Amino acid sequence: QVQLVESGGGLVQAGGSLRLSCAASGRTFSSCAMAWFRQVPGKVREFVAAISRNGGHTYYADSVKGRFAISRDNTKNTVPLQMNSLKPEDTAVYYCAARYSPYEDSVYYRESDFNSWGQGAQVTVSS
Repeated sequence: QVQLVESGGGLVQAGGSLRLSCAASGRTFSSCAMAWFRQVPGKVREFVAAISRNGGHTYYADSVKGRFAISRDNTKNTVPLQMNSLKPEDTAVYYCAARYSPYEDSVYYRESDFNSWGQGAQVTVSS
């Protein structure tokens, strides 16, 4: 199991950009499919973006497609999420998640697919 720590959150105006990063510890990171989720208080956590363990496959929620980009660096054990053209409705706590997946280079997008989670990073977009 990996331990995950998010960073890079903050306050930005609508139309601006932010770059979140997820740092993972543990020897199995390169065998993990990764994803970002977000949650607004009082609402269910929702999927944002996912990437396979080798980085060959990515998948995005329709609400962020074309604006957000997920990537990974298996030499540094990091998963950045570049967020552009931010909107007030992107305001949420963003969570990094990992799923141990050593035998296939697949993406996962359901909350129940993941067994390791970070503590979250607040992103606030002002109008």
